[in-house]
Amino acid sequence: MSDQRKNQRFDLRLPVELIRSGPNTVERSGETVNLSSGGVLFHSDLPVEIGQPIEFMITLPTGNKGTAVRLKCVGKVVRTEAAESSSVAATLERFEFVRVAKARAS
Repeated sequence: MSDQRKNQRFDLRLPVELIRSGPNTVERSGETVNLSSGGVLFHSDLPVEIGQPIEFMITLPTGNKGTAVRLKCVGKVVRTEAAESSSVAATLERFEFVRVAKARAS
């Protein structure tokens, strides 16, 4: 059976923070499993429904430059899986890069 996906997936374990799911504001942390230009699969304990809008931030690795780069994403839940930890697959309908200054150690 061949893979029918339109976009190449990359296995990346990155921190993800769910900001909003549906009309209610929530904040939950999780971790990505894989990413593509069209969507993301991540682990989270947030209960979501298929078709529900979702907003999340993915923290990208940047080294020691003094700023963190985050990807603020908006999409829609397309699949959920309950295994060892809950997995959520969501589309990546739009995104923007957000720079966040890191706190300096005193």
